[in-house]
Amino acid sequence: MISVDGLSLEFGGTTLFKDISFAINDKDRIALMGKNGAGKSTLLKIIAGVKAPSRGKISAPPDAVIAYLPQHLLTEDSRTVFEEASQAFSHIHAMEAEIESLNQQLASRTDYESEEYYTLIEQVSTLSEKFYTIEEINFDAEVEKILLGLGFLRSDFTRPTSEFSGGWRMRIELAKILLKKPDLILLDEPTNHMDIESVQWFEDFLINSAKAVILISHDKAFVDNITTRTIEITMGRIYDYRVNYSSYLQLRAERREQQQKQFDEQQKFIADNQEFIERFKGTYSKTNQVQSRVRMLEKLELVEVDEEDTSALRLKFPPSPRSGSYPVILEDVSKSYGDHLVFSGASFNISRGERVAFVGKNGEGKSTLVRCIMGETPFEGKLSLGHNTFTGYFAQNAASMLDEEATVFQTIDEVAKGDIRTKIRDLLGAFMFGGDSWDKKVKVLSGGERTRLAMIKLLLEPVNLLILDEPTNHLDMKTKDILKSALMDYDGTMILVSHDRDFLSGLVGKVYEFGNKQVKEHLGNISSFLAKKKLENLKELERSNKSKV
Repeated sequence: MISVDGLSLEFGGTTLFKDISFAINDKDRIALMGKNGAGKSTLLKIIAGVKAPSRGKISAPPDAVIAYLPQHLLTEDSRTVFEEASQAFSHIHAMEAEIESLNQQLASRTDYESEEYYTLIEQVSTLSEKFYTIEEINFDAEVEKILLGLGFLRSDFTRPTSEFSGGWRMRIELAKILLKKPDLILLDEPTNHMDIESVQWFEDFLINSAKAVILISHDKAFVDNITTRTIEITMGRIYDYRVNYSSYLQLRAERREQQQKQFDEQQKFIADNQEFIERFKGTYSKTNQVQSRVRMLEKLELVEVDEEDTSALRLKFPPSPRSGSYPVILEDVSKSYGDHLVFSGASFNISRGERVAFVGKNGEGKSTLVRCIMGETPFEGKLSLGHNTFTGYFAQNAASMLDEEATVFQTIDEVAKGDIRTKIRDLLGAFMFGGDSWDKKVKVLSGGERTRLAMIKLLLEPVNLLILDEPTNHLDMKTKDILKSALMDYDGTMILVSHDRDFLSGLVGKVYEFGNKQVKEHLGNISSFLAKKKLENLKELERSNKSKV
């Protein structure tokens, strides 16, 4: 068991959390929840030993392995993917090398009766005992299994890690963590750069093979499927629920309703007593009663109501101008980069009002086809937009397209039309831009803040073909719910590139799967597609197992 005892963290006159304690047991799968800035990532860093608390401590058995995957990685190395992942076993290889070295020393020495010789024997004996308690592992097979599960191809194994994007480098780091089989895995937004198949594999791994897990994630389906316990950080304290995220939301609402009731009753009690004090403070016969009530109010412990997320704003897209019957038409579209074929033979039409998802492993061409549709990259074949089609496009680099010299407020004020103009401040607040940030220039915003601002801007433009490429990567659950609600009411045609199953659920009625250089059409929603894929994968596994017999 690992325990968090009396943790407090203060900086710059602010208390992030105070005197929090909880135990982490084997097989615990904990979701760490709370609004942005509540201290979730900071608490993970303290448990990982990366950051020190102001007071309190983390207690763990001496041989416990705690592994931490931060949100942002700064790794730089020149190893191949396979070599870097194999670093997970470096401590075992080092132990084996040390035993070998000590045995060579024993073989070459003749001072059998000396104290130094006995010391060497003791060292070899202790190390060997420790080494042979480690279960026998086929290291290469373990590395291969984990890397393939996380979406790497065998051809990637020999490529240097420097050739991979930040998202793929994060997966290499995750592979090292999983290979260590730690007692506690700490994960901060692990699925941001994973495709749907990798997320499903990762889920199965954490459920069936991991020991204890604490994770921060805005992927509701991922959190719900994995966790059995939810710890919420709010107003410097924690609430510990022995349920998953969806059940926690219900219990939290009930808790806050009860707090509000107690708060209202106490405020009435205080008001009644203050009225009595004011009324009788100059009356000699009531002096003792007045003083008694003053003392009572001074000692009264005030009921606090937990912070309520005020971002429950209902957004609506402007009405869409009517487009032609088929806003997007593809005939035998192919795309290559030099000798590398991304996909070929893509032929399909997207009808007016249809909502479709582009899914598949990273690198299979989802974003590439979007760029073809937008006319941003050349291709072979025939691709056209239908009559009167007006496109709104949220690209993964949408943040870099904003005017850096404009302020946050100006960026939105320029595109807001009609009634929504009266709600610009509410709209900014819903996407986590408080009043103190309205006058900030875009150039000083973080990447996540720019992404959210670009999303607000898109919400206000009257378009009838909406293309969103990974729109949820920098949005928390509440903001995603606001966006999803707006998209549910959107009356135009929509293409969504996303790996967020919960976000796609209920939003799309057709799925286009990218893989093996092809684009396959699947009728039905994301749930039916995933169920079918799981069945296909199981059948493929059965076939491969039979072929080995």
